[in-house]
Amino acid sequence: MYKLTDSDAENSETQVWLEFALECEYIDKTTFDELTSESEEVRKLLNFMILNPEKFGVKIEN
Repeated sequence: MYKLTDSDAENSETQVWLEFALECEYIDKTTFDELTSESEEVRKLLNFMILNPEKFGVKIEN
């Protein structure tokens, strides 16, 4: 479970770097939009996995 939350944090950091790259004109707006969209999809998948661990073979202890 911790790896998923770590991955979510890393994905958020990636978004910050994408914004930095756009502001510094290292990437254009089209590239930024494409990569941001992909990052958003990753965030959604990670969030689903975090909220539904039993669907991915993780046993929840009470």
